[in-house]
Amino acid sequence: MPLVSVVLPVFNVEKFVAQAIDSVLAQSFEDFELLIVNDVSPDGSRDICATYTDPRIRIIDHKENRGLAGARNTGIRESAGQYVALLDSDDFWHPEKLEQHVAHLNSNPEIGVSFSRSAFVSESGEKLQMQQMPRLQGITTKTLMCRNPIGNGSAPVVRHEVFKEISYIANIHGGEEEFYFDEKFRQSEDIECWIRIIITTDWKIEGLSKSLTYYRLNPSSLSANTEKQLASWEAVIKKTEGYAPHVVERWGSLARAYQYRYLARQTLRTADGNQALGLSLKAIRIDHRILVEEPTRTILTVVAALYKRAVPAKLGKQMEPIGFALIGFTQNLRIKLAGHPTS
Repeated sequence: MPLVSVVLPVFNVEKFVAQAIDSVLAQSFEDFELLIVNDVSPDGSRDICATYTDPRIRIIDHKENRGLAGARNTGIRESAGQYVALLDSDDFWHPEKLEQHVAHLNSNPEIGVSFSRSAFVSESGEKLQMQQMPRLQGITTKTLMCRNPIGNGSAPVVRHEVFKEISYIANIHGGEEEFYFDEKFRQSEDIECWIRIIITTDWKIEGLSKSLTYYRLNPSSLSANTEKQLASWEAVIKKTEGYAPHVVERWGSLARAYQYRYLARQTLRTADGNQALGLSLKAIRIDHRILVEEPTRTILTVVAALYKRAVPAKLGKQMEPIGFALIGFTQNLRIKLAGHPTS
């Protein structure tokens, strides 16, 4: 039995999937199985996966497209490992990813979800000197709803028993199956799952300071469509309200403000400054507490949107590398001052 099951959903990722698989096979921790779930991919992704002959790899083919949540569910059902590591096929891992998470979970039996910081890379895979800077410890329901420190679907390694604890039986695909991620969500399925874990179980969620995941900024990815992402997030809040109304009553407004600010920052990379400015100002109007809790970050988002609106698109694109470098320098300085590794 492998200790870790790696679940890799595949759909329309022929440009990226080899890098994802290679990063798994390059892990310093070798006691794993790699479950590649082909979600009826119409491109050459499945053929690329089939070229690998490592005996730890198994390809599972869906007969119908089930979406990212459905592909993850299939992989988790088929998994044999004590720990389940999730990897989206347009991202990739640091070689020590599994080794560090296994050590983290082995040493802390109360932790159910271990995640890491994530470093940003461009669509071509070039490192952008920036990383996500989430809260790593003391994660509460408020933390997850407002900031989602896990950050992306390639960062967490989860105890299999955590998924079993939140699972439910349903007949969706022509027979009763066990479900973990809610397949009604084609976006935001991960944050819905993490919120459900922290509200309905006693497991802790905790992060590692090293950037062990490389998160690709891919304009064509699911997370790139602002309107769809906002609608899916609102659906998550509505579902959460159904079983934990007290949580949404207390934190829903503030969480919505943080979501609008997050989308404003995302929009700064993919659209004009007008949309980013509108989203950031709406965040402040929704809940003024965002200015009290994080005044610098909130004000800087507004300033960045104003700058993007005023500067010609071509000049703004030329200035991007300088901005990335400054952000990366500031982040690394903060990490060093906190006594954490920077790479």
